[in-house]
Amino acid sequence: MESNKIENIIVKYLSNQASFSDLDELEKWVEDPKNEKLFQSYIRTNYAVDYNLKKFDSEKIKTMLSNQIAQEQKVFRLKKIRQRLLYGAAATLIIGVLSVNFFFKDSLFNTPTENAPIVVNNKIEIGTDKATLTLEDGSVIALQKGNNFQTKTAQSNGEKITYNVGKQNSSKIAFNYLTIPRGGQFHLVLSDGTEVWLNSETQLKYPVSFQEGKTRQVELVYGEAYFDVSSSTKHKGSKFKVLNQSQEVEVVGTEFNIKAYRDETNIYTTLVEGKVVISNQGKNRILKPREQSNLNLQDKTIAISKVDVYNEISWKDGVFSFRKKPLGEIMKVLSRWYDVEVQFENQDLKKVGFNGVLGKEQKLEDILKIIKKFKVIKEYEIKNKKVILK
Repeated sequence: MESNKIENIIVKYLSNQASFSDLDELEKWVEDPKNEKLFQSYIRTNYAVDYNLKKFDSEKIKTMLSNQIAQEQKVFRLKKIRQRLLYGAAATLIIGVLSVNFFFKDSLFNTPTENAPIVVNNKIEIGTDKATLTLEDGSVIALQKGNNFQTKTAQSNGEKITYNVGKQNSSKIAFNYLTIPRGGQFHLVLSDGTEVWLNSETQLKYPVSFQEGKTRQVELVYGEAYFDVSSSTKHKGSKFKVLNQSQEVEVVGTEFNIKAYRDETNIYTTLVEGKVVISNQGKNRILKPREQSNLNLQDKTIAISKVDVYNEISWKDGVFSFRKKPLGEIMKVLSRWYDVEVQFENQDLKKVGFNGVLGKEQKLEDILKIIKKFKVIKEYEIKNKKVILK
């Protein structure tokens, strides 16, 4: 196979653009032992990858990659090629924002000299595990990475809080609130075994324990959360519901993601496995796996469409994956994680769309440098906690 042709296929694979025929051809090529080193050289000679490989965390990347592979295998049904391409796919996760369109247009091997951006009192920190727990008596506890905490009903290691397995027999339900600030994330295990991953700027209201035989119910007050619900068969058929300001999601035992931020006019519910029923103003809509409902809060209409599930849920695995997303939406996601304000000098930049994958442990300035290298923006400034894109 010609080197240019295989290199193009590799790039297409890393950016999730490869067709079935491309993957078949690549599989045969990689299976030849003499091509394995050549394949790795295509990855390692990329300037952006080499830059980030200095901080390569192989174990964490493998964990992220295994989640992505689980989704991809449902579509491509590949086995051998996934193991052989571990190096390349893992590298993509840490490249940062990668625009497929700009990749072919501007070679990274000939990067022009950059003008140094203006950076004033740069105190932008990478997001981390932290949350505020409000107990039933109104007391507030700060949870953060590295600090342990324990009550009669729950314990936390600073990255996750787990409630004791049990049932509540009294008629009075005790509720806790878990609030995630900008620049934070947290993992919650409810008393029924349901796991919830909470994204930045999110608040969840939930009972300390559920009443036996009654519907298990929590409220996503605002923000984004991923639910892996403990099956109703383990709880005498008890249903599980997630309430929100404008909709109700009823499940039996499934995995799904809800995105309902206060500064957005849409609520997105994405189903990974199982079945959920979306209720709004007396109308019910059923979601199938790999479908997403889009509730417009202005006209109260619900649209359902097929989506790439991994792009919607990768945030919980330490990755932001964007596909054909405008820069305005991407920067809104990053602003929450890095707790910054973003300003566009040129409003047209908000509409520039591209594909990208980035690790959540990267510095924001490194991401901005990569965006600039691909000429998505001309320049940027960082003033305290404000980012200005030009």
